Order: sequence, then C-alpha cells, then structure tokens
Amino acid sequence: MNTQKPTLSYKDAGVDIDAGESLIEKIKPLAKSTRRPGAGAELGGFGGAFDLKAAGYDDPILISGTDGVGTKLRIAIESGKVDTVGIDLVAMCVNDVLAQGAAPLFFLDYYATGKLDVDTAASVISGIAEGCRQSDCALIGGETAEMPGMYEGDDFDLAGFVVGAAERGKLLPLENDMVEGDVLIGLTSSGPHSNGYSLIRKIVEISGLAWDAPAPFNKDKTVAEALLAPTRIYVKTIVPLIKGGGIKGLAHITGGGITDNVPRMLPDHLAPEIDFSTWPRPAVFDWLQATGNVSEDEMRRAFNCGIGMVLCVEPENAANIMDTLQQSGEAAYIIGSLCAGK
Repeated sequence: MNTQKPTLSYKDAGVDIDAGESLIEKIKPLAKSTRRPGAGAELGGFGGAFDLKAAGYDDPILISGTDGVGTKLRIAIESGKVDTVGIDLVAMCVNDVLAQGAAPLFFLDYYATGKLDVDTAASVISGIAEGCRQSDCALIGGETAEMPGMYEGDDFDLAGFVVGAAERGKLLPLENDMVEGDVLIGLTSSGPHSNGYSLIRKIVEISGLAWDAPAPFNKDKTVAEALLAPTRIYVKTIVPLIKGGGIKGLAHITGGGITDNVPRMLPDHLAPEIDFSTWPRPAVFDWLQATGNVSEDEMRRAFNCGIGMVLCVEPENAANIMDTLQQSGEAAYIIGSLCAGK
C-alpha cells in the first residue's frame, strides 16, 4: 500500500511564479519609456532609486501621495476595457501632489488579483506607463500580487504611490498671500474622472443600458468607453506656472466636488464664491442628473461637473495666466473669486 502524500507546489495553490516573471519581462520596456533625469526606471530589484540632485533640485521638500481608481475599475473589468485605468491611477496621485506645488518624480503601483492574467496586467500597466509619461514621472517599481481566494474571477485592484518635490519655500498653498478678490480659474475635466462611480454605476443600472450600448451623451462611443475616459493630468501645464510664481493655490477636484475641495486650499478667513454658469457642463453630467434624478447640491459634491483643477491667482495676473493656459491647449475659465468669510 502506497501511503506517500502527493507533492504540492505554489502553482497547485493558485500562484504561478512563472507568470509573474513573464509579466516583469513584458513591462520592463514600459518602465524604461518613462525615464527622466534622476531615475533609470529599471525594474527587477528590491527597490527603486531616485537621484534628487540629478533631477535638478537644490533644497527639495518631498511630497508623497497615494490613491486608487475606485469602482471605476468595475466598469473596466465588466466591459473588458482595461487599457486606460492605469492613466486614472497615475492621475489621481500626481494631481494631488501637484496641488501642493510639487512636480511628480517617481511612481510605484500595486496590482492585486486572484489569478494573474499576464496580458490583462500588461495592458493595465501600459496605461500606468502612459500616465507617467504624461506627467514626466518615472515608473521605478511596483508589486504584482496573485492572491487566490481574495478576488473572484477576473477581478483585480489597483493602488498607486507617487513622490514629488518642490524647492523649500515654494510649497502651495500660499495662504498668507491670499486676499479677498483673488481670482479662481478652472481647468476642464474629461468627464467624471475617477470619482462618483458608485453613483454612476447605480444610475446606469437604473437606465437599463448595457456597457456596450451607444452612450446617450456621446453617440460616438459606448457607455463603457465614454465613462472610462481617463482622468486628465495637469502636470505639464501647471508646473511651469508654479515655477514662475503665478499661482497662490491649487485644488484638485476629486471626491467632494468643487464645493468641498476648493476650500481646502484657502485660509479660514476666506471663502470661494463660484459661479457654476461660467463653464459649459459636459453632457455626461446632464444625463447623470436627469436619469438619476440627482439634486444640484448632490451633483456639486459627488462630481467635478466639468472642472478638474482650480487655480487661485492675483487679479492682475489672471489675464496672462489665462493666455498661457489657452496657448498650451487648456480650456480654462474664470469661475469665481475669493470673498471674506468661511
């Protein structure tokens, strides 16, 4: 009688080490494409290095940020369109450190799934690399975790981590410089960006539309394609303005919308006075509001309503900054000003 127990491997338990190695080889060229001064962007070591001196900083302060994509991933997974959520991941992180006055330097990602599909993971990471290129940020490392029993079917999750830098004394907001009458400039969004998607998915469910149905608010795209428009990255537009000293404060419009995020850059004695009629609201927001019977107050807190970043500037500089923004291809609008009060 043979009582010898069968041998077990990591692969028998659901983790394929060879697939992980294959993915690393596949994404090495993607990381290399994000090289910038200070980073070689090579993958495979136990950590990523960055040389601040080579990046041109004299006395830098480091600013870090971390974020995910939220339930927008659910639409990507269910529709099979996963190539742009990596851009969202980078955008949510780099736009946050940008709001502190920091230029993004390097990025790391965390990709977790129940069973690793190399092609899917590579497609996601190609989006991350694209986001890094858009923000002049080096992809210097990351982690791919294959965890059977933690995720069902094709599900996966993403998290990102960015480090940026600013010279000492140049961090934003410049609260002590802000005064009543300062102008607020809004830069347009590409849509909902990566916020409010639990409500968006509920509204789509109520509408009865499938992800591959033509979008009522964008006839050239399916519902999924339109709602997966990647979050805009404002780094290359804004960093030169920060270095030029023309900006007092920045607000990245994420969860909480314009009403909750703009006050985050202001001192306690000043408040934003915003005219929501000063920019064209994208059709997707009108459709979401009408289909879900969402109140205007809720729209302004759940969604960006068409504005992804808000700048605070001196009235005397507003026209020049508007010209600079428009010359760089930004659709920018003067949306309000600062007034006394909370």
